[in-house]
Amino acid sequence: MPVQIISTPMRITAFISGEIDHHNAAQIREAIDSAVEKQCPQILRIDFSDVTFMDSSGVGLVMGRYKIVKSYGGNIEIVNMSPQIYKIMKISGIEKIAKIIQKELQNK
Repeated sequence: MPVQIISTPMRITAFISGEIDHHNAAQIREAIDSAVEKQCPQILRIDFSDVTFMDSSGVGLVMGRYKIVKSYGGNIEIVNMSPQIYKIMKISGIEKIAKIIQKELQNK
């Protein structure tokens, strides 16, 4: 599975691996949404450290999860993006809705 979910009482962290494109974004979305619906965490953290490729589906993935988490007062964090993914996220303006944290790899 291209996503591993780790939960703590206040946070869900989704570790995504491989490619995020229109072929596998739905599977990633479903896994994250299922965990979020069960727990309603204060923070949803999406970790991109093992993502090898991302197109606009990745931006849509983050925006959709933001809407869900924001609906009950939670926040979203995006961590450990490669320079290429960071550039895509920055161009999209995602930092207006999500906290971006780089160099978190040791907390995995």
